[in-house]
Amino acid sequence: MQPFPIPFAPWVWRNVSELLDRRDTDSPEAAEATEAADRRERPDIGLLGYEVEALDGSIGEVDQSNARVPADCLLVDTGTRLSHHKVVLPVGAVARVEHEARKVHVDRTKDQVQHAPEYDPDTFDATAYRERLGEYYTESYRTTPPA
Repeated sequence: MQPFPIPFAPWVWRNVSELLDRRDTDSPEAAEATEAADRRERPDIGLLGYEVEALDGSIGEVDQSNARVPADCLLVDTGTRLSHHKVVLPVGAVARVEHEARKVHVDRTKDQVQHAPEYDPDTFDATAYRERLGEYYTESYRTTPPA
């Protein structure tokens, strides 16, 4: 568990052990994820399709294209069926994971997640984007620490 009030470390999993103790290994997503990468290297891949719950309700789901972002991030589709709006969450925002319910709980509000810098596959690996994303979430922890 990432301790607080130590400064927020956006790129560090709080409790990676709960990701590695995944119970739902019979799903097609889990089988593909196991073949694609060792979960110890990419524990995020096992979360594909999981619903993402903010403090004030559902915000979207972990996008199937999550492997396009580094393992210290989750690509979340916060849009609707007709319009996709993708944002990247640093894994440090994940409070807990419920594998049986297929939910990832984050300790930010829907508004905070939706207003994160939008994911652009053409510039995501750019250092400036990662810095901007890290600053956005770090600032949100300064103004609204986790409960």
